[in-house]
Amino acid sequence: MATIEGTAVRKLVIACDAGMASSVLMSVQLRKSLGGVVVEHSPLDAIPADADVVLTHDKLAARVRETAGDRPVISYGQVIGDPAVAEMVRAINAGEPISA
Repeated sequence: MATIEGTAVRKLVIACDAGMASSVLMSVQLRKSLGGVVVEHSPLDAIPADADVVLTHDKLAARVRETAGDRPVISYGQVIGDPAVAEMVRAINAGEPISA
């Protein structure tokens, strides 16, 4: 299980598969909640090497974990109001560990 301290998160990447519409929507929402953290979206097969945490849909999580290396991969089921995303935001803002 990969872990990172919330205070160490500088870049969060939302990995998606094709259209990237949901990742664009989520990146806009997260930029508002995570001041000081760069939030980007990326195809799941091109996750930037400098990503600290990767966020992806539940259906893509297994594929993303194959390419994410030792970075935490947080998966969500719904674009708006998902508890896993809310917990990740809380942990980053509180400087607490994020494990996935």
